[in-house]
Amino acid sequence: MATRDTGGQSQSGKSKRDEEQDVAAPEVNPETAERVEQLGEDVDDLLDEIDSVLEENAEEFVRGYVQKGGE
Repeated sequence: MATRDTGGQSQSGKSKRDEEQDVAAPEVNPETAERVEQLGEDVDDLLDEIDSVLEENAEEFVRGYVQKGGE
């Protein structure tokens, strides 16, 4: 008769989800939370600036490509 190999892992009464809920959430330092929020805003501003530059460069590239292709 064939036996099922469980890969050496033992089954416990707790699921992984139950174990994750047992871990207490760490306290959030208000200064850290404020710093994270500021960094998030800075990253958003930087990404907006990059997007603007890429859009401008793309428009110039397309105009140049259309002119050269139409000659």
